[in-house]
Amino acid sequence: MGFFDVAKEVVSGLVHSLTADWWVEVTTINPAYTYYFGPFDTVEEAQAAQAGYIEDLALEGAQEITAEVKRCSPQEITIAHST
Repeated sequence: MGFFDVAKEVVSGLVHSLTADWWVEVTTINPAYTYYFGPFDTVEEAQAAQAGYIEDLALEGAQEITAEVKRCSPQEITIAHST
């Protein structure tokens, strides 16, 4: 891969990260899933909704829940991980 190809990929990734929507990514260990909630227009909207998603999953019995607000474009909104 040449210099210009690498530069094009870097610029493309940067533009995507600055224009992608905000999502809440929630991961649970038991069951082993990753969930994406969104999209949100602002990081503040995503952060405000985050606690509700965590609470809902906890009430459903999910364990070891972690959450992160990030800019992305998930291809799937629910991903099961094999254990």
